[in-house]
Order: sequence, then structure tokens, then C-alpha cells
Amino acid sequence: MLHLWGRLSSINVRKVVLCAQVLGLELPRTDAGMAFGVVDSPDYRARNPNGLVPLLQDGDFTLWESNTIVRYLCARFGAAPTLPAARGSLPPEGAPPCLGRPGAAALLGAAPTLPERALQLYPQDLQQRFNAERWMDWQQTTLNPAGGPAFRQWIRTPPAQRNPQVIAASVAATEPLWAMLDAHLARHAFMAGDALTMADIPIACEVHRWWGLPQPRPHWPHLERWYAGWLAMPASRGVLDLPLS
Repeated sequence: MLHLWGRLSSINVRKVVLCAQVLGLELPRTDAGMAFGVVDSPDYRARNPNGLVPLLQDGDFTLWESNTIVRYLCARFGAAPTLPAARGSLPPEGAPPCLGRPGAAALLGAAPTLPERALQLYPQDLQQRFNAERWMDWQQTTLNPAGGPAFRQWIRTPPAQRNPQVIAASVAATEPLWAMLDAHLARHAFMAGDALTMADIPIACEVHRWWGLPQPRPHWPHLERWYAGWLAMPASRGVLDLPLS
């Protein structure tokens, strides 16, 4: 049975939750980290010696590192072209989002441009797979470190203690990366080509975080088109519509 530890205020936890919802998985979650504690307990440290979130448990197997967890879930549940585990119906109008629902079948209903054969989140072709892997690594090693300081200043630093120079440096480092991404999406429907893959998931969470900051940003039409597609997916509810904290 799957279980996730981590608070939804963490971008890294949101990646895993978004992945689970696209796959249509039930993923019980225990809040952990920051005000919730848990991560310094001996039991948690035995499972994740880093004391960070997220942490995934699948039976006797435990896994940490958010993008690795996304890869694992996509390989385990999203390698079949039609994602049979994701079949389900939309919740009633106004119902709160539930982890793992409505899944990819409902996602298709909201986004008819995504044929079922395209929902192979973990590509079987080696070059396609590593194209997706590349963008996941880029998110974690390049985009996240660039944008993180502005997020922490705006959202997690009291106004009187904010440093405008830190924010400006983060914006200067991040905006060229968004421009590069916009140029890439001018040529491709999704991060790794013409189909939604695991690569799109962590970058969608990065866009959600950057878009949520109280600061102006340039117009990136192709990136905005791609992200609007995410927001139209029922599977994004409860993740990409959350306020930052």
C-alpha cells in the first residue's frame, strides 16, 4: 500500500501529489515537516536519514527525493499507454479534491487534445525517456535554485525582514530560464515532445510557485498556453490551485 509523508506547502510534496492524481492513484498522506514535525523522529529518520519531505512508502519499500518518487510512480503505474489504473469519474461539482482522483481518464475529458495513447508518462523508448529525465534534472538543479530565493523572501520572510536585492537577483536568474522554456514550448506541445510525460509534472509545480509570487512577470505565451492546459485538468485540483505558504 502506498503512503506519502509531507506537507502540501512543499513544492517537492506537491510534485508527488500531482503525479498521483494524474495517474489516478489513491495516495494517503501524513503531514510532515516544518510546523508538523515528524521528520526528526527516530522512526522517520530510519526511513529517510535526510529528515526531509517527501517520503514515499510502497509496502516494505521506502523512497525519498521528489523527482525520483515521480519517476518511480510513473514507471510503476504510468508505463501502459492507456493507464488502466486511472479510469474513474469526476467528483461531484464542488466536491473537495481527493488524492488520486479524478485521474488521467478525467484529465482526458478536460483536455481532448491529449489522446489516450499519449498518456505514457514513463516513456518506453530510451531516448524519449532520457529526454524527459533531462528536463526533470534541469528543474531540480537549475530552475529550482534560481527561483527559490524569491519564493522564500516573498512567502516565508516577514515583510520587515525581506531583502529586495535577494528578490531581484532571483528574478534576474529565473526569468531567462522561463524565456528558454517558452522558446522550447513554442516548438513542442509538452516538455518531452508531443505527449504528456513525467517531465511535465515537476515543472508545472515550479510554474505554480513562481506565478504565485506577488511580483510582475513578462508575457511568455507558449509557457502560459502549456500551463493553462494543466489548470484545465481536473487532476491539478488541490495542487496547482493552492495558495503558497
